[in-house]
Amino acid sequence: MLMLLCSVALPCVAAPDATAGARADAGWILQKLARPAPMRTAFVELRGSAMLKEPLRIEGEYRRPDSDTLVREVRVPYAETTTLAKGQATIARAGKSPRSFSLSRVPELAGLQASFGALLSGDRASLEQHYRVTAQGTQQQWTLVLAPRSAQGATAVRDITLHGRGAELRCIETRPLKGELQRTLLAGAANAAGSARTADALAALCRAGSSR
Repeated sequence: MLMLLCSVALPCVAAPDATAGARADAGWILQKLARPAPMRTAFVELRGSAMLKEPLRIEGEYRRPDSDTLVREVRVPYAETTTLAKGQATIARAGKSPRSFSLSRVPELAGLQASFGALLSGDRASLEQHYRVTAQGTQQQWTLVLAPRSAQGATAVRDITLHGRGAELRCIETRPLKGELQRTLLAGAANAAGSARTADALAALCRAGSSR
């Protein structure tokens, strides 16, 4: 589950300005991504499996109702809501009793919640407690790479790459230590995904105009 995010009010395409060709650094990107709660954004993901003829397309919404809560709601092709709050993760599915467990059992989720809050508050110092942060590209088209600092975090994830245009976070690519890359389209990229069901189609939307 990953990740992060931008406000529903975020423009799908950042307006051009005189600084569009200027290099983007981590501080500038985090300043642009900062969004106070409450916020929400649509997402689209593809999940591959050897048991499926084609990747499973997942659609839903990320929400941050307050500064200490992260909600991931899957709407298609099934209904599931995952809530991270007060040191607990709660997973609810239609027709089933919610399941809750402590985030201390899953350190990567605890780190996700902390880093998500740091991203949306523009808090670089807090983000760098969990990740090594590297920026590339221009202020119009940029990437921000997050590499886990802790040995525990690095056992699950190699790195997380955020792709954006101006003030818009369009896509998050998570490279696990094992398994395939997970790509999540957000905001304008999710809206542009239409009925796309191939990894190549989502990759093109994710990296369109990107520096990588």
